[in-house]
Amino acid sequence: MAYALQQLINGISLGMIYGLIAVGYTMVYGIIGMINFAHGDVFMIGAFIALITALLLSAGGMLDGPAAILLMLLISMAFTAFYGWTMERVAYRPLRGSFRLAPLITAIGLSIVLQNYVQVSQGARVKPMEALLPGGIEVMRDGGFVVQLSFTQMLIIGVTLAVLAVFTLLVTRTPLGRAMRACEQDRKMAALLGIDTDRTISLTFVIGAALAAVAGTMYLLRYGVIDFYIGFLAGVKAFTAAVLGGIGSLPGAVLGGLLIGLIETFWSAYFSVQYKDVAAFSILVLTLIFLPTGLLGRQEVEKV
Repeated sequence: MAYALQQLINGISLGMIYGLIAVGYTMVYGIIGMINFAHGDVFMIGAFIALITALLLSAGGMLDGPAAILLMLLISMAFTAFYGWTMERVAYRPLRGSFRLAPLITAIGLSIVLQNYVQVSQGARVKPMEALLPGGIEVMRDGGFVVQLSFTQMLIIGVTLAVLAVFTLLVTRTPLGRAMRACEQDRKMAALLGIDTDRTISLTFVIGAALAAVAGTMYLLRYGVIDFYIGFLAGVKAFTAAVLGGIGSLPGAVLGGLLIGLIETFWSAYFSVQYKDVAAFSILVLTLIFLPTGLLGRQEVEKV
């Protein structure tokens, strides 16, 4: 029981990270119907910017306390949001009226460019970072096994819930959110009604990139080791989470992220860790066989 509880805590914290990345996938798909396969590499860049900020703070003797973590988070979000805006403006907007495969091929190429850019600029070796929030609280003890909720896991869960709450309010209660929902329903009609669709799509990429930066910073704080390739596998799993929850559904993206995180941790705990990715993708296949739109996805209605 205690061991299962520990894996539940680990799975929720990992699933929160996947959910934040998956929201970026589902936002872009919901508005322009495109899968941004470079989004995982935006997550990776966010982690690297947070690490560089931590190293600069450490050199200045200021790497201490919640203020340093907040600064890492804000700087990472700002720089990564700029990357998201640049990607949309330079790589995707010129192809918006092109055939459907063009943006997809561009996204894959952009992913390779970002990976190699970070590899050349930061090196191919893994980059470690000291733990900024060591320790935790003891949840329960079963014999010699102690179930612990680390301070980093508490931070991940708290920050993720807060960010998602703010994002939900933005989508449901602000003019930008109404514009995003209008573009999701019918972009041409939204433009005819006076909505600046180009601006709305750009801001969607900016917000998605900022959420990926939050995920990258939390990943760095949780695991303390990153490299230029972490964005590929995390991006694939987050995309799987978005499809599992229902691509285009924001609650579905978070739910899918939690499910992927829990499947990974419980499979690693009770079966072979080498097949944890196979288990996650197998669940995806089974879900799509019986629920083609995902767990919370909506059936697409063709507009005439």
